[in-house]
Amino acid sequence: MMITVKFPDGATREYGVGTTGTTVVESISKSLAKKTVAMRRNGELSDLSDIMEDGDAIEFVLRDDEAALELIRHDAAHVMAEAVQELWPDTQVTIGPVIENGFYYDFSRAEPFSMDDLKAIEKRMGQIIQRGAAFTREVWSREEAKRVFKAKGEDCKIELIDAVKEGEDLKIYKQGQWFDVCRGPHMRTTRDVGQAFKLTKVAGAYWRGDSNNPVLSRIYGTAWANKEQLADYLHMVEEAEKRDHRKLGREMELFHLQEEAQGSVFWHPKGFVIYNAMEQYIRRKVNAADYKEIKTPQIMDVKMWEKSGHWAKFRDNMFVVPDETPSMEEGAPLLSGDAKLMALKPMNCPAHVQVFNQGIKSYRDLPLRYAEFGCCHRNEAHGALHGLMRVRQMTQDDGHIFCREDQVQSETEAFCDLLDSIYSDFGFSDVKILLATRPDVRAGSDEVWDRAEGGLGDALRATGREFEVAQGEGAFYGPKLEFHLKDAIGRSWQCGTLQLDFVTPERLEASYVAEDSSRQRPVMMHRAILGTLERFIGILIENHAGRMPMWLAPVQCVVATIVSDADEVASEIVARMKAAGLRVEADFRNEKINYKVREHSVAKVPAIFVVGKREAEEGTVSVRRLGAQGQTVVPVEEAIMALLEEATPPDLRD
Repeated sequence: MMITVKFPDGATREYGVGTTGTTVVESISKSLAKKTVAMRRNGELSDLSDIMEDGDAIEFVLRDDEAALELIRHDAAHVMAEAVQELWPDTQVTIGPVIENGFYYDFSRAEPFSMDDLKAIEKRMGQIIQRGAAFTREVWSREEAKRVFKAKGEDCKIELIDAVKEGEDLKIYKQGQWFDVCRGPHMRTTRDVGQAFKLTKVAGAYWRGDSNNPVLSRIYGTAWANKEQLADYLHMVEEAEKRDHRKLGREMELFHLQEEAQGSVFWHPKGFVIYNAMEQYIRRKVNAADYKEIKTPQIMDVKMWEKSGHWAKFRDNMFVVPDETPSMEEGAPLLSGDAKLMALKPMNCPAHVQVFNQGIKSYRDLPLRYAEFGCCHRNEAHGALHGLMRVRQMTQDDGHIFCREDQVQSETEAFCDLLDSIYSDFGFSDVKILLATRPDVRAGSDEVWDRAEGGLGDALRATGREFEVAQGEGAFYGPKLEFHLKDAIGRSWQCGTLQLDFVTPERLEASYVAEDSSRQRPVMMHRAILGTLERFIGILIENHAGRMPMWLAPVQCVVATIVSDADEVASEIVARMKAAGLRVEADFRNEKINYKVREHSVAKVPAIFVVGKREAEEGTVSVRRLGAQGQTVVPVEEAIMALLEEATPPDLRD
């Protein structure tokens, strides 16, 4: 009996029963077999040792392929765990997944690991990789797995095995004498991991993420296909640390966060200049695109969130407020047990539907575009908060388009054009688009999702833009487009979204009068370009390493004097610049000019006008630009005009 195997180019071959992926690739080319570390079997990453079945479609994964990175990191995690147990045999191995750009493993050990331990672990990992032990898979029963791991003293592993469904067998992957429970797949041998890896840090982590459980010792690492990629990544990490917006935010006096307001930003005057400049810019752009700006309540009755479906989906991330006056009587409970519940809005969409629902809308009114700088609150876990990037209180540059189904394509194209122009003004030209499709947990029928996914995909194709599909990553009420920006050091940030929603208008009873006088549901398109102002400002700070474009800089210029004799002339220059609309400060302190220049450079002021006795007499200034070598001496008026041109927001330039 023979089986047929299909290949990506459409070709087929026949093999005997029991043929593995390894046999197939070796039958094609010995040189190809040397480079191949795994395969995609019917679209899923698989071990090369898997036995083929009739009709299988396979694609070989070479070690240099991007798809192999996940396998390299997965195998590196197993190698790290083996190294740890060889060096410290009493250590228990728990969970070790692949994460973005790397991997980690959690270990149960009496004494937590320190950074000093990492070099020894790395050295042992290198030795294990050189041994080249094959990754082999076995299937054990739950009872057998529990017996073996109990004998090894692996109590954490027993708990994980107990969580597996009764009667379900377990995959065990071995590399030499070491083994662990694992879903796989893996590459051929430990040698396939290569030497382009590095352990990066240690941290504490609760067992299974529960603060009631013991604290484990977590070791993070990164692994790449070659040492050049590793070096590039480590350089990026070093650059990212220098650009950390939290550090720069303190140095530049932009904002701060504190314990008493977890996840909420205290904007300082300089930081709020950036915030306002950004909001004003976006407001001008959306007004020009025929959006109508609205403002909706911060807090609404839970009934609204139940009706929209958000209560069932997002309840754990919502701040709930009892609608009742607290009792002030001594000994009485503050609130009764039947207090009505209100909730701070985690998003704006249900409120925008309420605005749409006021009055009768005709098909002639559509598309109707609403925009709001909506302040939202989400009850993010304390451990997930991260500066401006992950907050609890946020302001979205939110918008909702209510349109007919036949207008989806034109609205998608208009939105993409608007988004491109805004990202370009902020200095981002490398934008990747993903079409995120239906998740497992969702609202609406499959028929509705078919229409929504097809409509959004067709609309995007009609714009001529390339995109990739992100299976299962859509919102619970509809598919969405995600727009990912690449910053100056190569990191990707997901910012803009466009979501197509047939469900919410149905739930909240939105309707318009069609041309035939019938009542129809509008299509609702949820869209944001920056995402949240807080996060986008954080991205900008890191992208520019604090050196904000002139039009966004909190202080655009400092006028500094060398001698007190120049103070009067310098004061006149400052007054002229302020009258022209520039954000300028004076520095007439009795300090050396090099000290002043250094201080303002650390504060990332883009331009410094230096006025000495000679400049005061000749009507000139010495211009020093941030990051540039030397200085130029130019007439005052010329210097001001040049600065004014650069300080004008991009959308207001000729």
